[in-house]
Amino acid sequence: MTDTESIRLTAWVHGRVQGVGFRWWTRARALELGLIGSATNLPANRVEIVAEGPRAACEQLLDTLRSDAAPGEVEYVAEQWSQPKGDLSGFVER
Repeated sequence: MTDTESIRLTAWVHGRVQGVGFRWWTRARALELGLIGSATNLPANRVEIVAEGPRAACEQLLDTLRSDAAPGEVEYVAEQWSQPKGDLSGFVER
């Protein structure tokens, strides 16, 4: 797979990431990178990010999620890579 081929990233961000604008911030970063997907609050102070687009852009989003620039306090980020499903449009907060 090349950096320009489309891929699906699912990331689970753990920490104090709810009620701090994390989903909005993630949406803005994803749109800047040309990605489509969603950011969804989950129980236990987690946010699930689903993003599809070029692998290089998804990797950049993942690096950004793990950076000190992320709002709140990110304890760790789990990731899963898969083939894109093509069922997404835009980038939404849920």
